[in-house]
Amino acid sequence: MSGLIPVAEALARVLASVPGPVEPETVPLTQAAGRTLAADVVASRTQPPFPASAMDGYAVRSADAAEAGASLRLIGTSAAGHGFPGRIGGGETVRIFTGAPVPEGADAILIQENASAEAGTVRVLEPVEPARFIRRAGLDFTAGETLIRAGMSLDPTRLALAAAAGHPRLPVRRRPRVAILATGDELVEPGATPRWDQIVASNGLALGALAAEAGADIVDLGIAGDDYDALADAFRRAREARADLLVTLGGASVGDHDLVQAALAKQGLELGFWRVALRPGKPLMHGRLGDMLVIGLPGNPVSSIVCGLLFVVPAIRALLGDPQAGADLSEPATLGRDMPENDGRADYMRASLIREPGRLPVATAEQRQDSSMLAVLGRSEALLIRDPGAPAARVGDPCRIIRLDRRLL
Repeated sequence: MSGLIPVAEALARVLASVPGPVEPETVPLTQAAGRTLAADVVASRTQPPFPASAMDGYAVRSADAAEAGASLRLIGTSAAGHGFPGRIGGGETVRIFTGAPVPEGADAILIQENASAEAGTVRVLEPVEPARFIRRAGLDFTAGETLIRAGMSLDPTRLALAAAAGHPRLPVRRRPRVAILATGDELVEPGATPRWDQIVASNGLALGALAAEAGADIVDLGIAGDDYDALADAFRRAREARADLLVTLGGASVGDHDLVQAALAKQGLELGFWRVALRPGKPLMHGRLGDMLVIGLPGNPVSSIVCGLLFVVPAIRALLGDPQAGADLSEPATLGRDMPENDGRADYMRASLIREPGRLPVATAEQRQDSSMLAVLGRSEALLIRDPGAPAARVGDPCRIIRLDRRLL
């Protein structure tokens, strides 16, 4: 379509405009949840640091327990944190518990279900093979091994891994500062009583939640009316807050009251692009204001949320140094109802999902796709993607979706 750029090109331009990752900082492991690594995590120790028992039982020499009925002399105990300090000799055994060090001389664990013990003697009920139920030293990881790559988010499992690897502190990227500005005389803050010709602002809350989930700190600039001075004041506050990214909501189109792009131009905006071959979200704007990246989103709630998912979240991940910032979030599905031929804009349609074991999810587009309808988006489980110029499709045909419960990589 004339004057509109494809979604993929728009995303590529947004990511290319990010000058590089924000600077790193070091934080305690207890404060690192959800943060993004600024450097690889390398193991400073080996795990486990010694051969360890995988079961409760008896540490034995397998040659002594190769036949049922063999008798062994019990000479001690090895428990987690209290290993047996001696060596097992011929015909000897040590009571051992899960996670405890395997004593020297032992090469297998006779599990307690396969043994009987009485008066210091352990009888073998089932033979045991060499190395059975022993976790070798370094089975999990070894000192010097790279465990977590820079750019990854620290979820609970990666935090546990970093701790086990001996790291009480980690280098992470500081949280990018994202300033969010809602615009329009028609908007009031949640909790205020709107006039008959006003509505309650909702986009800022949604975008703030998306940005925070992506790893950003939010600078709430509130609502600016359709006034050049009010907009200039908001831009000034964004700069004073040293925002890495300014997200504006509304006012980026061509109506008489759509002043945002013109107001930014007065401040020196370097426009990257404006208008994308996308539905919802055509009047998307991108540029830079000095060192600050700018993304201007449409004012309709669904449009702003969809564009936030497609463009704002990847921009934040790029600021955090995530090498997968622009990764395709879509996955295969099948259509739940017939679809007509599409025009020249990519459609991101709100859809419900039916999931059945062993089959692709079935995505059924909502009948009403108006970009102002938050209730439809609120009950939708995915965005059904229809490429520009896609031919008519029937129930059961393949399609692609972005799950709304899987917004982040």
